[in-house]
Amino acid sequence: MLIRYICGINQKNAMKKLLFAFLLLCGSLANAQLVINEFDSDTPSTNDKQFVEIKSATPNFSLTGYVLVLFNGTGSQANLSYYVLDLDGITTDLNGLALIGNTLVSPVPAKIITDSTFQNGPDGAAIYLGNATDFPAGTAATNTNLIDALVYDTGDVDATALLAALGVTAQIDENSNNLQTTQSIQRKNDGTYEVKTPTPGATNDGTGFIYNGLTINLVASEYTEGQTMNITFTTQSNVTSALTFNYSLSNGNFNTSDYTGSLSVTIATGTNSTVKTITLVDDAVDEGDENMKINVSTIPSQYVRMNDNVIVRILDNDFVVSPWGTPLNPTYGLVTSTAPLGYYASLEGKSGAVLKQAVQDIIANPSVVHAHNYGDIETIIKKADQNPLNSNQVWLMYTEIPRSKLDIQETGINTGKWNREHIYPQSRGGYTDGTSSIPDGINLWAATDANDILAGHADAHHIRAEDGPENSSRGNKDYGEYMGPTGNQGSWRGDVARAVFYMAVRYNALSVVNGNPANTTVGQLGDLALLLQWNQTDPKDDFEMNRNNYIYTWQVNRNPFIDYPNLADYIWGVNVGQPWFSTLSTNQFAEDRVVVYPNPANDFVVISGIQNESKVIIYSLTGAQLMETTVSNEIRLPINLQSGVYLIKITSDSKSLFKKLIID
Repeated sequence: MLIRYICGINQKNAMKKLLFAFLLLCGSLANAQLVINEFDSDTPSTNDKQFVEIKSATPNFSLTGYVLVLFNGTGSQANLSYYVLDLDGITTDLNGLALIGNTLVSPVPAKIITDSTFQNGPDGAAIYLGNATDFPAGTAATNTNLIDALVYDTGDVDATALLAALGVTAQIDENSNNLQTTQSIQRKNDGTYEVKTPTPGATNDGTGFIYNGLTINLVASEYTEGQTMNITFTTQSNVTSALTFNYSLSNGNFNTSDYTGSLSVTIATGTNSTVKTITLVDDAVDEGDENMKINVSTIPSQYVRMNDNVIVRILDNDFVVSPWGTPLNPTYGLVTSTAPLGYYASLEGKSGAVLKQAVQDIIANPSVVHAHNYGDIETIIKKADQNPLNSNQVWLMYTEIPRSKLDIQETGINTGKWNREHIYPQSRGGYTDGTSSIPDGINLWAATDANDILAGHADAHHIRAEDGPENSSRGNKDYGEYMGPTGNQGSWRGDVARAVFYMAVRYNALSVVNGNPANTTVGQLGDLALLLQWNQTDPKDDFEMNRNNYIYTWQVNRNPFIDYPNLADYIWGVNVGQPWFSTLSTNQFAEDRVVVYPNPANDFVVISGIQNESKVIIYSLTGAQLMETTVSNEIRLPINLQSGVYLIKITSDSKSLFKKLIID
């Protein structure tokens, strides 16, 4: 009787005390009806299908005023929060369910969370009455205002302290059936839990209202400007009355000027699908590749979206092709250095440590050189590492393939993405996260000098675009210990050698040494002898020179080992102690005059354009010497090599040039 009287009281005439009691009581009644109904922390391969399902005792219940908090169960951060999510704006469905999860969870969650958000355990998830601001990172687990909690693991020991803090009696193992990646933790009607095949968006016992799911399908995931694309909208079962809704395609720079076609959909009564045809506008402007996003607007309450926000890559066919080649098919001499007249004049006649210091005085000059941040690196290498064959792509160094500039890694998932590879690894350089990740542009920069080691975090001369998984595979290994992915042709080896040489001179705290120091060694990177060899066997090309020129426009310094590769031999190699002069890097026979043909070749090759007696050496891409001979004038040279790519080194009067040779 008291409860009925309080909850039904006329608010206009109620006394303040009675109103306060009403709010407390009705609030406690509401709190009691929310539970964590299903939880999936570990999913196949990448954790991109994680979800938590919240259930209310009554349908269409608002979760505004509640918050989801995740806690660590063990380690130095045990019992402390690591993630928090406001549930404001979410309402449970006709079955009292509200789904929160990754973009690949189906049906589409009410709120999307980043992939790999949930730790696999032992950890905890809890619903509280409150806001996200009440639970900053590192907040201790508590049962104050606690609505419901789940402590879980994937075959781990119990988090006893967390269990006690949350007042939970048992920890649930998602791996109890040895199927942790394909099963989820599900609450039964009696309040206990079981582990079985996930049922996101549906009741765990199979009862309740059955929604008709709507799915978006396409034949391909990418199209080119000028093409037509068919979008099929399909429901799981035939509709009993016509289903009409709208959808959109715009996303960022991709807008209504980029396509034509109807954005209204009707699935006729008694059917379950319809097809909409969109024509992509073929303009004459290189806007770069773009991502179209197919997004369905509001649909009737008896339907759910099985997928949405479907990304479709639209390739721009107006890309620019550069006159020079890729590192895999290099050209030489088309791109010349933009170093100002006299930029290296101070090096003339110097040797040894004096020469090294003179190089540093140029490339670390505090009155000239600009230091930018890691956020700017994305902008820089999208231009510096641009694929010469397609201006909308970057060239990935180790894997020797192009990838769309759009596919830069933005989350923890790196498959199919490219990211920024530090040739001199961050942990080995001592500048991990040394600069801001927020770009501020070419006109904002910091002064720097040779002691400014943190600037190495964002020095573009040693940061390249690279495939995400391959970047992880390289880790912080020395070169020699790391030799690139299986089957690579080594088109990157001279590039990394010259980048390491630059870093070892630019920063006082860094060096390049022989052998392979421990991967925990800070300030040393190997292997010097191998890198000196790579500097010879993979000579600088137009791609690398263009890169050097572009970075100079930002940093106002150059990599001198690209402009003059043999400088490395005078600082670390066979010419140590000898005075260096720029004329020592000038070939007396020009690359465009010496011709190697046929190329590709089979059982012989012709070398022409040689004026004087010259030494010819053929190397494998790993640097192994395979043939050596002395020639003069044009010569037909018999060869017996397996199919593959090789390097021919031609030396005359102590000057050398390299030609790439392909054997069929």
